[in-house]
Amino acid sequence: MIRTVESAPHVSAPVLAAYSYCETVTGRQARNFAYGIRLLPTPKRRAMSALYAFSRRVDDIGDGALPGDVKTARLEDTRNVLTRIRDGEVDEDDTDPVAVALAHAAATFPIPLGGLDELIDGVLMDVRGETYETWDDLKVYCRCVAGAIGRLSLGVFGTEPHARGAERASEYADTLGLALQLTNILRDVREDGEGGRTYLPSDDLAKFGCSAGFHGPTPPEGSDFAGLVHFEVRRARALFAEGYRLLPMLDRRSGACVAAMAGIYRRLLDRIERDPEAVLRGRVSLPGREKAYVAVRGLSGLDTRHLTRRAVRRRA
Repeated sequence: MIRTVESAPHVSAPVLAAYSYCETVTGRQARNFAYGIRLLPTPKRRAMSALYAFSRRVDDIGDGALPGDVKTARLEDTRNVLTRIRDGEVDEDDTDPVAVALAHAAATFPIPLGGLDELIDGVLMDVRGETYETWDDLKVYCRCVAGAIGRLSLGVFGTEPHARGAERASEYADTLGLALQLTNILRDVREDGEGGRTYLPSDDLAKFGCSAGFHGPTPPEGSDFAGLVHFEVRRARALFAEGYRLLPMLDRRSGACVAAMAGIYRRLLDRIERDPEAVLRGRVSLPGREKAYVAVRGLSGLDTRHLTRRAVRRRA
């Protein structure tokens, strides 16, 4: 069982200011994530914001326009911040608010900070321009950039006392991260293609005649683009079904948070499945009212119960 601290003692003004900065970053740059974590009690919400703000910094370095060697150096500088946090060298008056907030979060919850090293490793794979021949190859990348986030989040959420199967909670959190990342890859296939990247496995692309990549609003000539999308959607659904087994192991509000975030991405997946070529015409997203509806369902427990029952039926 993974235990967490539900409430924190007095939090100093500098730490509160650091958390406030991280929450502002999260609210502005991660609307899907923000909809989920608003369901958490304050200490957990703050900790999740600190994790997001640090992860956002890593992603921004990888996504920026700097030369590869400069990106690599900055990512290693960011890794050094993690080392300072682990070694207890970040004081409350440190000039880096993300480091201050993350240090406090890591002292409050059993967060496996090595997951952020994995995230940096994954972004370095992007910087090197690595491609993926098979799904097994792509899984390595997805586990670094998304599965690790699931495991980090579990450090904040914890599991319920005596939760059945809790020894596999980290595995399910990792798998749910893979499901979210594969959904992201499908959603961003044109944007990535125009940036010279195709994350989908080259074996899959060849199977459906899409090896030429995606550079415009229409599929490659002669390809079965819809077949490719539906194939990857089935893979993502299987990952969601496995990852949803985490939900009964969490307390009500942590389960609601996970159900809300996963529910938003699952609905994105539904939209992509209904109209595969939509991802080539523009960014597929959910309106705010639909995200709010998913959040309410998550807090009520409706999605948690429904998704858990469905996952169990699929496993039967």
